[in-house]
Amino acid sequence: MTDRYAYVPHHLLRRRVRDIASGIEGALMAVINENVSAGLHPHWIELAYVRGPSGREFSTAVDNIEPAELHPHQLT
Repeated sequence: MTDRYAYVPHHLLRRRVRDIASGIEGALMAVINENVSAGLHPHWIELAYVRGPSGREFSTAVDNIEPAELHPHQLT
């Protein structure tokens, strides 16, 4: 890849998700494979962009997102 980023399809796009690192819930707006290196050697990571309750988007590692449905222990 020569670009600094590329959009990646994801099964949770436009759905409500939870960032397990922060606990913030919001809509998954995009997953982007980004070159985060400032040097000569590229370092590509997949970042999830989530629109939180304030309307602002934040990024987190794509492995940190999960569907925001209730977990079985939360039903009691």
